[in-house]
Amino acid sequence: MEVLQLPHGRLTHYGKAPGTGKAALVICPGGGYEFCSIREGAPVARAFARDGIESFVLEYDCAPAPLGAMPVRTAAAAVAWVRENAARFGIDANRIAIGGFSAGGHLAGTLATVWNRADWFEPGTDLQAHRPNAAVLCYPVVSAGEFAHRGSFVQLAGADEDKQQAFSLENLVDGDTPPVFLWHTLDDGEVPVENTLLIERALRKAGVPHEVHLFPHGVHGLSLADFETYEPANGRLPDRHVNRWQALCAEWLKTL
Repeated sequence: MEVLQLPHGRLTHYGKAPGTGKAALVICPGGGYEFCSIREGAPVARAFARDGIESFVLEYDCAPAPLGAMPVRTAAAAVAWVRENAARFGIDANRIAIGGFSAGGHLAGTLATVWNRADWFEPGTDLQAHRPNAAVLCYPVVSAGEFAHRGSFVQLAGADEDKQQAFSLENLVDGDTPPVFLWHTLDDGEVPVENTLLIERALRKAGVPHEVHLFPHGVHGLSLADFETYEPANGRLPDRHVNRWQALCAEWLKTL
């Protein structure tokens, strides 16, 4: 296990998948931009590594708030490092995805949509170096509008809802957004499924290839929905049907 310290976070490599020319996935755990969930990090990375996807977990700083562009700059640095070191991990440098859960899904989606917008990054940043080739958004926080997970946007931009709109992903999607894999449960009570529906509509309008899975039942924060990531006190129970998202996603990543 290799750990890279970043200016505002750290990137951990979880086990080398067999083969060369592999796809890679940088995973951003959720936590409302207040913390990084353990359940949405290492277990997920190990599952993808078993399926032949080279996997990394990004723990990004969640203070001091408001965070502004700091998280997306950290995510950009992580993707750029994986691309720079692709050869030694047997990764195809043109098959590097970023993914995340809940607020981590928002972070992954932010990089996917603003990777080529210089004003989001430090002057002189090589934008192509951090370009993700795909994004995996798991029950993501997306919209700062009617269906917002408001706490995430307060962490990013403060209490002013007008300033929060700058982080609303459905308004940032364009034709340069890479392919996206999405999943959500219809009865998610914390981050409404409308978040996924809003970005799906934006992706369709922009002509961005994407795959969407909507499961009928399941509380927010299921992660892998297996016995390693279950949390019965919060209703997060193993669900073999929802758990299929991970195998479907690994198959999708291999087609990049």
